[in-house]
Amino acid sequence: MGLTAFKGSVSADAPPKGLSLPLQALWWDAKGDWRKAHECAQAAEDEAGAWVHAYLHRKEGDLANAGYWYRRVGRKAATVPLAEEWETIARALLEKV
Repeated sequence: MGLTAFKGSVSADAPPKGLSLPLQALWWDAKGDWRKAHECAQAAEDEAGAWVHAYLHRKEGDLANAGYWYRRVGRKAATVPLAEEWETIARALLEKV
């Protein structure tokens, strides 16, 4: 699935079948459900989940918590607009599918 199709899928009631937990988290975030997005990111115990987790806490405004998650994946805290970071993460994770 490409980024355009992934973004388009947000009009559905549920994420497409077979998405990883980090991609489900981004999907729920795009739907405006931060809580569900956070639950998915938290359940993913891998680097991708931690990266999405960092993004979500940055979006929430909890920069200290976001910083912790960015450090866990060896990344500097993002400074680009949130929409740009969301696309960067989504594109990277979709390329691994």
